[in-house]
Amino acid sequence: MEACNETLNPTRRSWVTTANLSDTDFPIQNLPFGRFRSNSNEPWRIGVAIGDMVLDLKAAGLIHHADMNQLLSMKKEDRVALRVAISNGLKEDTPVHRHAFEQALVAQSSIEMGMPCDVGDYTDFYVGIHHATAVGKLFRPDNPLLPNYKWVPIGYHGRSSTLNVSGTSFPRPCGQVKAPDSEVPTFQPSARLDFELELGVVIGQGNPQGHPISMEDAENHVFGLTLFNDWSARDIQAWEYQPLGPFLSKNFASTLSPWIVTMEALSPFRQKFKRADGEPQPLPYLSSQSNSLQGAFDVKLEVLIQTEAMRQAGLPFERISYSNFTQAAYWTVAQMVTHHTVNGCSLRAGDLFGSGTLSGPKPEQAGSLLELTQGGKQTIALSNGEKRTFLQDGDAIALKGWCEKPGAVRIGFGECVATVMPPSVA
Repeated sequence: MEACNETLNPTRRSWVTTANLSDTDFPIQNLPFGRFRSNSNEPWRIGVAIGDMVLDLKAAGLIHHADMNQLLSMKKEDRVALRVAISNGLKEDTPVHRHAFEQALVAQSSIEMGMPCDVGDYTDFYVGIHHATAVGKLFRPDNPLLPNYKWVPIGYHGRSSTLNVSGTSFPRPCGQVKAPDSEVPTFQPSARLDFELELGVVIGQGNPQGHPISMEDAENHVFGLTLFNDWSARDIQAWEYQPLGPFLSKNFASTLSPWIVTMEALSPFRQKFKRADGEPQPLPYLSSQSNSLQGAFDVKLEVLIQTEAMRQAGLPFERISYSNFTQAAYWTVAQMVTHHTVNGCSLRAGDLFGSGTLSGPKPEQAGSLLELTQGGKQTIALSNGEKRTFLQDGDAIALKGWCEKPGAVRIGFGECVATVMPPSVA
């Protein structure tokens, strides 16, 4: 791993000059993977972001295929070797492969980004304890956090067919809604449409059915993290979720950022995982020394909104919340992987985990409008005079994420954005 560590050296710079700017999401220490094309008639190509450019890996001679899921399934040592080759070819003080790399660079402004991989299966977890507690208080004031929460990494199987890449608009969902004073439900567009601030976990190497993944091995099966917005129709959810959980309130759209930030790029920003005094310790199969030492990821997160009126007036996105993965998550990435497979379930390259809503401990760090507005009882005031309880047609939500600390170069996740359109069914 010594060569990989050199790719994280904070003094390393790139001959792609925009990668050296202090506010870039994509310095040479990051090198996230995604899929792109120059026009809609072309097949997707695999690229790595560097500054405001994308390096076409096949054109640069670094790979000989365009199958992202095949790349995701590489062994860790092969993945690290590819990262080292990319970094060495892009670093400022070397002529090695520079001409070939220059010919393989494409401006991000001139391309279309696709889903970062083909997602076969998608599981949404519920690791945000502050979100779970806050939502529980709204619906079960006397018992906000159910007794299994602190023992089991809760999750449910989602719908991969409606996962969309950042920039894809979607219509407001319709479904059954039951008003508290009504004896029967009605079919209507959701009036309580919400966002959820999440991170996505992209699986690399899979496991055969019947072969659980241990905590010690779990992170070897994770390729990296993305931003993830699991849109939610709260009024549909309130009526349908008992007894089996969410269905139409969740399966209409989810938005994924186009870049996968790798585990190697995230390694300088790892933190200890420790339960607070008095909290139950995980069962042995969910514990390991490595998870205790560095199971958490210090990822800073924020949510921004741009209404239709703001867009028409030329006003930028406005921040309405912020959070942090370490502060929000009760369970780690490794624990999600191990628990998911402990019964023999198999994972495959490209499978996606949603973290669940990552609300922080403070009210202003809520990762959903459900929490920010206390279930719609309060409003959020925007700087242009508009107010919101839930999302209106034309509203765009953007998620952003980044890592930074002294002694390391800041890296970012890019942007995860989508706009709510009017319902397609009246």
